[in-house]
Amino acid sequence: MAQPNPFNTLRTFSAGGKSHKFYSLPALAEAGFAIGRLPVSIRLVLESLLRNCDGLRVSEPAVKDLAGWKAKAPRTEEIPFVVARIVLQDFTGVPLLVDLAAMRAAAAKLGKNPKVIEPLVPVDLVVDHSVQVDVSGTADSFARNLDIEFKRNRERYQFLKWGMQAFDTFKVVPPGIGIVHQVNLEYLAQGVLGGTDGVYYPDTLVGTDSHTTMINGLGIVGWGVGGIEAEAGMLGQPVYFLTPDVVGVNLTGALREGVTATDLALTLTQLLRSAKVVGKFVEFYGTGAAALPVVDRATIANMAPEYGATMGFFPIDAECSNYLRATGRAEEHVALYEAYYKAQAPSGRRTGSSSRTSRRSSPPPSPGRSRKTASASRPAKWARPCTWRATARAMPAAAARSRSRTTSPRPRGPIPPPNAKWRTTTRRPMRPRASRAPARVKWGMAASSSPPSRAAPTPRTPR
Repeated sequence: MAQPNPFNTLRTFSAGGKSHKFYSLPALAEAGFAIGRLPVSIRLVLESLLRNCDGLRVSEPAVKDLAGWKAKAPRTEEIPFVVARIVLQDFTGVPLLVDLAAMRAAAAKLGKNPKVIEPLVPVDLVVDHSVQVDVSGTADSFARNLDIEFKRNRERYQFLKWGMQAFDTFKVVPPGIGIVHQVNLEYLAQGVLGGTDGVYYPDTLVGTDSHTTMINGLGIVGWGVGGIEAEAGMLGQPVYFLTPDVVGVNLTGALREGVTATDLALTLTQLLRSAKVVGKFVEFYGTGAAALPVVDRATIANMAPEYGATMGFFPIDAECSNYLRATGRAEEHVALYEAYYKAQAPSGRRTGSSSRTSRRSSPPPSPGRSRKTASASRPAKWARPCTWRATARAMPAAAARSRSRTTSPRPRGPIPPPNAKWRTTTRRPMRPRASRAPARVKWGMAASSSPPSRAAPTPRTPR
């Protein structure tokens, strides 16, 4: 089937000695749209509209409206945003799997192949919200709590196991691996994805948890939604939202000795609450943003629901590449990631958020105020954004020292694939201990395309 290409923007870029296809925003700029003036977060959403413009889900006027985004224009139109993947946590994800199972059962009753019911985008469900602490204070507390968890919720895990075998695009990360946002940031996120048609596109998502915005620290567009919106996204339908305002926040300087990323996140939360950014995209830029490692950016982005914004977004730069390498992504994938965003950079503009660009972007300080105080306390309604890819820069010594004191998530290496024989270790695999071989728990269940029958309830293990 021919790919939709109404604006004639399908181009190629080279990575690893191979040619890959993508929908080019610079090519769209040749049609007269000022793509280079758009916020980076808006460009990423625009790419989704451009790639999915088929006249049905996404229309040509929708692409033109977003490509002509103006900072102070009235917001009356909705954006049909088609995301690349969905992230679920267990409390909200299990009901969505129940809905898919019910649709398969209905299709089977009508004499149809149940396989016609299938998520059209990849779906990852991370089991983390239902885990309880029944045993503590002993060396084997973690293993005993996992064992109790599997016994207590045996029927649920059998159902999740069936779902993982029955649906090709549905995967489950079992308990004991980590929280959903940590797993999303360290393992699930890829930065750039490729479809079966050979077209590469940015990693975008929605999740059924309000703090899905942590992924914005890696330059990925994503936020929390309700179950109905997530289910629509699973079936390939757009997630609709009003065209957003974008608030630019210019960060300068570096964290002093003893100041953590949590301190910075709470300070920014207080400032942004007073700036009334509810429902807006907040985009951080400047030399201070470029100096922050991804783990610190993720701590700030994680607080977006607390200051009311839809996202707290950090544009893509060399720190993002460094983080992907540090968390076990293949070097070939990182090279492709860098080549893709270099190809998407607006023509005629330098890559890299240099200090000259940051000074030109930042609002002038008020009389009697330093530039740092003015830009932090009065976020600009909109300032020119960072470019798609920033050059690597040395982190100030003070920021490097404070990095060891931050409470933000740490890169701990790759997590085992969630589809690997449905096994989980009884300890965190990211901190292996050679002195003790991990015990393992097997979850066995025959593959089937129809939902499992309801089993008798398992007696609860006394605490």
